[in-house]
Amino acid sequence: MAAPTEYYRGDGEGFTACLRTVKSWWWVVVLLFSVPSLPTVTALVEGLYCGTEVCYDVLGVTREAAKAEIARAYRQLARRYHPDVFRPTEPGSEGETHESAQRKFLLIATAYETLKDEDTRRDYDYMLDHPEEYYQHYYAYYRRQLTPKVDVRVVILVTICAISIFQFYSWHSSYNEAINYLVTVPKYRIQATEIAKQQGLLNRTKEKGKNRRSKEEIREQEEEVIRDIIKNKIDIKGGYQKPNLSDILLCQIVLFPYYLTHYLVWYVSWFYRFTICREEYSDKEKLYIIRRYMRMSPSQFDSLDENTTQTFLHKRLWIKENYEVYRKEQEEEMKVKMATDPRMKRYRRWWMRNEGPGRLTFIDD
Repeated sequence: MAAPTEYYRGDGEGFTACLRTVKSWWWVVVLLFSVPSLPTVTALVEGLYCGTEVCYDVLGVTREAAKAEIARAYRQLARRYHPDVFRPTEPGSEGETHESAQRKFLLIATAYETLKDEDTRRDYDYMLDHPEEYYQHYYAYYRRQLTPKVDVRVVILVTICAISIFQFYSWHSSYNEAINYLVTVPKYRIQATEIAKQQGLLNRTKEKGKNRRSKEEIREQEEEVIRDIIKNKIDIKGGYQKPNLSDILLCQIVLFPYYLTHYLVWYVSWFYRFTICREEYSDKEKLYIIRRYMRMSPSQFDSLDENTTQTFLHKRLWIKENYEVYRKEQEEEMKVKMATDPRMKRYRRWWMRNEGPGRLTFIDD
């Protein structure tokens, strides 16, 4: 009885293996028959270019059509489907409405905008030839749509030029205001008048006949002479100094490599002379160190009179310890001045009376 039992068990195992093989082949056959029914890859995607329509077919041209042929086809279709000239009664427009004609015209305009530009047409042809590269097509389309039509470099250059023009005009206006003020100051006016007389610019000659000028004209000429002398002789420092083209933003950007090279050369020279070689500071270097300690700009420091700078040199303020002592002395003098100044006393009395400590107020809303 054992032998039949073993034979039966072996026959069952063979049947199971055969069934598994049949199932595997069944899945292969199903997969092969289902592949043709899968959706094919297409480059015509809604939202890109002409959507599910081919731009060449919309205009009625071939892919080898020249630019002039594309423009000619667009003009012909535009004269037919443009909303302003569309007539449903015209031959060939049967079944068309104003709404459908407007949609068709927008499609025609989109097709023309796509094909008239060489770069856009190249991207579109690449999309037709390689429909499987979805993400590349989306990137190329939206990159071209969102890219600014004007070069960013041109925008930056125009902005810098506009800022430079406004900057120069503002400086020139400030300089003229300073000159107009100095003309009214008796000190500078008297000096300018003396210089004009020495140069023979204010010598009044007797004029007769038609060439004789009125007193107003003579006075205006004298004012112009005094103004020119003050403008040429006086050296204004700080924010009201004479405008210079090399100080505007555009020239500063252009000359930046030169300034950077000059600064690096100066820094290396300073380090070599005063750190390595231990040279003595000249008055120029001493004043530079003092200005850095005081945290003043070059124009602010240059506006100081010569007596003040000589006082700085006399007190040896280029030495850090001496400068700290000088700074503390200036702070103490400022405190004493504020304590003894009558205006500050009046302000303190007003503050104590109106806003001082211990005053309780109720403000009605």
